[in-house]
Amino acid sequence: MKTAVVILNWNGRKLLDEFLPSVVRHSQGEAEIYVVDNASTDNSISFLEYNFPEVKVIQNQTNGGYAKGYNEGLKHIDADVFVLLNSDVEVSENWLHPVIQEFKNNSKLAAAQPKILDYKNKDYFEYAGAAGGFIDKYGYPFCRGRIFNTLEKDEGQYDGVSEIFWASGACLFVKKEAFWEAGGFDEAYFAHQEEIDLCWRFFNLDYKVISVSESKVYHLGGGTLKNTNPNKTFLNFRNSLFNIVKNAPKSKIATRVFIRMVLDGLAGIQFIFSLKLIHFIAVLRAHISFYTNLRKTLKKRTKTLKKEYYYHHKSIVFSYFVKQIKSFNKL
Repeated sequence: MKTAVVILNWNGRKLLDEFLPSVVRHSQGEAEIYVVDNASTDNSISFLEYNFPEVKVIQNQTNGGYAKGYNEGLKHIDADVFVLLNSDVEVSENWLHPVIQEFKNNSKLAAAQPKILDYKNKDYFEYAGAAGGFIDKYGYPFCRGRIFNTLEKDEGQYDGVSEIFWASGACLFVKKEAFWEAGGFDEAYFAHQEEIDLCWRFFNLDYKVISVSESKVYHLGGGTLKNTNPNKTFLNFRNSLFNIVKNAPKSKIATRVFIRMVLDGLAGIQFIFSLKLIHFIAVLRAHISFYTNLRKTLKKRTKTLKKEYYYHHKSIVFSYFVKQIKSFNKL
């Protein structure tokens, strides 16, 4: 099965210098390595050409973010499985084989992720994916090993091959055929949660998404947008609403969007009391952008909607903040 590791880069020369060596070292003989460059203005390209001549470079003409960047770059890559890897991820020995084997064994598998651990604290799961993602009915994502900002220590509690709702874009294995059948990433998202939307569409097409713990990677996180960046707040709040409108059952959209926006309002009030006014403004911007794009978003709805049982039906916000449930295995 032909495999391509594809790293999206935008002005990430320092990250490539730090993390690309592990990717080259542990992927030899198993995958071709590509860097898709989103019109960088630093010396990323010359750095790659001089230091990593074995890495193939695809240059996009504009910076279209994660979604468009990958959509454009992947058109030029011939492989059965794409491994979309953030530029701030350190991989480990034998990280590819266990996951690729699952694709060989299961024709209905569309996407997968490894166990994603914290680069700075390697005994703990990392925020962006941990041991596999799920979602509640109001569009809040959470993971096995991470609910909101609570990260669990990896003690093998989520080991094995397990079906999940969404696989992390930090290290996303995806079958080429399924990726294009589902329409690729929605470029309106720009970045953040486009992998959740994609995996939701996979489920509606009767594909499966899994987590494979035998494969381990270590994610730095915040390499492009840090948590303190209001643009990250804007994208996460807006794109969660996009996910509901695009993929939830039609009869439940209005109620779920209304409740989600009320919860967003409470989050905005918390930003005010925390003196994070710029993030409060980001929430307002997210809602305005959502309304502005509502008609276009409704037109993108998947025709066949299934798999409601993959949600956490009891709001994860209620479970976490009211019932004080801080770990996935206690839900």
